[in-house]
Amino acid sequence: MKLSYLLPLALIPVILLSGCIVQNNSEAENTKQICIKACEDTVKTGRDLSNGPCLLNPIQEYPNWVCDVAHEPRQVVDNSPENQCSVFREGRASHFVEVTPECSFIKSY
Repeated sequence: MKLSYLLPLALIPVILLSGCIVQNNSEAENTKQICIKACEDTVKTGRDLSNGPCLLNPIQEYPNWVCDVAHEPRQVVDNSPENQCSVFREGRASHFVEVTPECSFIKSY
């Protein structure tokens, strides 16, 4: 078999894997934007987010994700179970997005 025929076959796994990576990055970016918007909408209502509440438990469009408010650097209140998303704590979601009480992105996991 000629080498020119093998090259396209070798690229198939690379193309497939890159599609998975893009999809996962897209999901993370989408959940980040949804969480930031939820935070901004909540702040507009006048709700105090200084206790680091869970905002979306889970994120409706992505039920394996939650949206949580935390501080950067973390404060004791951020580790309090009543301020964390129960769906994540109970293992029913495996990813989270954290934003500050001012709605700045901290991290997603």
